Amino acid sequence: MRENALATQIIGAAIEVHKQLGPGLLESAYEECLAHEFTLRSIQFERQKPLPVVYKGIKLDCGYRLDFLVSESVIVELKAVEQLMPIHHAQTITYLKLTNCKLGLILNFNVRLMRTGIKRVVLNL
Repeated sequence: MRENALATQIIGAAIEVHKQLGPGLLESAYEECLAHEFTLRSIQFERQKPLPVVYKGIKLDCGYRLDFLVSESVIVELKAVEQLMPIHHAQTITYLKLTNCKLGLILNFNVRLMRTGIKRVVLNL
């Protein structure tokens, strides 16, 4: 249940950022502002966290990075796209598997209403 409580806080922060900025900016702008909003709300996070791939017992640095890892348990992937695609869901599932996290949030800021840009991705929750 900890993940659900965190998700509520994360979504609240994302809605505030979207309310202030609206759609149409680059993903990097939303990332910067969301990091600031997390700080204002005392939400513990790591930004652009490196994510190695473990292949046959060997840790490989393939250049993957999580946009945010919140409280070591919820992955947050940011997008600023016309619409979310199946690859975005697949990417988040892979990140959940690699981190052993159970909940991921895909936040697409390129929408008129932020609530329509939120997708929960669950793995064994």
